[in-house]
Amino acid sequence: MYLIDTNIWLELLLQQDKAEEVASFLKSIDSSSLAMTDFTLYSIGIILTRLKKYEIFDDFVGDTLEENSVNRISLEPDELRRIPSIQKQYCLDFDDAYQYIAATGNSLTLVSFDSDFDKTQLGRKTPSEIS
Repeated sequence: MYLIDTNIWLELLLQQDKAEEVASFLKSIDSSSLAMTDFTLYSIGIILTRLKKYEIFDDFVGDTLEENSVNRISLEPDELRRIPSIQKQYCLDFDDAYQYIAATGNSLTLVSFDSDFDKTQLGRKTPSEIS
């Protein structure tokens, strides 16, 4: 299974440079093999609604969570308490440490364009490396 980082979803939703790469990846993988954290979902909601892209957020929730059953992961309190130590250990931002803990705790491959994960034991894959 794959944990899809926030930047992957946003690349597609905002039609950025690598949107086609992301779309190709998502089409090639069964959605039941995909997961996102609640942190990712809320971050996307904040970003899209700040940009007044309300309909895109509504469509995203419908497409990913309702129609395609992408798995949603939340961290438990003991996992949340590990975030600062992971931040210090790998020099990660809060959101990256959150994703790292979610991926490692659920034995998921992290799919991200963020090279900060390259300095961790987990590493990361880009969509083109998988599809």
